[in-house]
Amino acid sequence: MTTQLPAPAARTARPPAVRPKAVARAGLCAVLVANVAVVTALFLQAGPGVNALIATGRLTGLYAALLMAFQLLLVARLPWLDRRLGMDRLTSWHRWTGFSLLWLLLTHFVFILFGYAQVGELSPVDELVLVTTTVEGVLRAVVALVLIAVVGGVSARFARRRMAYETWHFIHLYTYLAVVLAFSHQVAVGTTFTASPSATAYWWGLWGVALGSVVLGRLVLPLWRNLRHRLRVSAVVPESDDVVSIHITGRDLDKLPARAGQFFLWRFLVKGRWWQANPFSLSAMPDGRTLRLTAKALGEGSASLRALAPGTRVFAEGPYGAFTALHRTRPDALLVAGGVGITPVRALLEELGGHLVVVYRVSRPQDAVLLDELRGLARARGAVLHVVTGPSNAPTPYGPPLGPGAIGSAVPDVRDRDVFVCGPPGMTGAVLRTMRELGVPKRQVHAERFSLAG
Repeated sequence: MTTQLPAPAARTARPPAVRPKAVARAGLCAVLVANVAVVTALFLQAGPGVNALIATGRLTGLYAALLMAFQLLLVARLPWLDRRLGMDRLTSWHRWTGFSLLWLLLTHFVFILFGYAQVGELSPVDELVLVTTTVEGVLRAVVALVLIAVVGGVSARFARRRMAYETWHFIHLYTYLAVVLAFSHQVAVGTTFTASPSATAYWWGLWGVALGSVVLGRLVLPLWRNLRHRLRVSAVVPESDDVVSIHITGRDLDKLPARAGQFFLWRFLVKGRWWQANPFSLSAMPDGRTLRLTAKALGEGSASLRALAPGTRVFAEGPYGAFTALHRTRPDALLVAGGVGITPVRALLEELGGHLVVVYRVSRPQDAVLLDELRGLARARGAVLHVVTGPSNAPTPYGPPLGPGAIGSAVPDVRDRDVFVCGPPGMTGAVLRTMRELGVPKRQVHAERFSLAG
């Protein structure tokens, strides 16, 4: 470890142990469980159906519709949820909920088909042809099921890794078409939510909240903020051969609710780039006058940032992310960054109080981005900066560079600190394992996946 050791700052009083993540998580679970109970009660009130197969199909269909509305809430990018849970966590939940939704829809389809085939004394194939050609809304439901199955297939890990992000994202947008088709199917043939005025009001209210959340979070709020703040590029500063910082100015930036550690989806409105949205973290604490992002040339899109001209209009969605001081539970903190994951950590170094230790992991010394700024901030804040270089399996007197021995030696009181981790998935996973082995309570560990926040 290459270490800078300024004199430690006086320790501050312990902040209150507020757990916004736990509150938001418990709130989401409570909302889902309560709605499952309501849907089940409405199903029982309306009557089970002709036979057991149809009853099972109807109930799984109702649960699938509820889960579809819940999916919309997870991807709505509502600020209250995002600040507490983070887009990476919400996206992960969305992914697993999506697979559950697919299985529920398949179960609904199979049980309904075989149930009505049994009643009509037809083969399942003949029954499918009959209902899709004679019953309103069934064909739309079949198309919705096919679309969701396709999206689920391309979202599986083995397929996702072999597909360009733009291709996957374009296919994923068909989910919205599937939602519209599925909802129209429910309106056309559903009986559970037409059995009483209260049931009808509940169903329309549920879907109104879900669809309204998407419109608000992904359309209305970004448009309103960009019209209000009118963001523009003010400067483009090369930090190294493959790293560049973009400085952004605008109107009333002191009213933009951005915090150190968060990121935006940035669109630079120039020919060939306006349709690309790149997630880049803020690399400096927002000061109410400017925003700064720092990016490494990992692909064609980020490599072209160097050519941006001052005055370029910017459309930014955000701020997003739960990698902020909002989740702090201890007066002191350990900040661990890998590669360009240092950008949100560098911003947090400006905002966080208490005694701070920063561990910055890079393969080579020349890969350390913003190192001079970090050293200056560390001196000013009384923080300790460790720059860890070399191969990940390089031998040290304490074991792996980010293993329990090395971290425990560099930060003996790590169990009494909050730990903020941002970097590539492999490094982040290694640090999280180290924290578990060192006995750091889970509530004190805050990680943001670099694939979303970097």
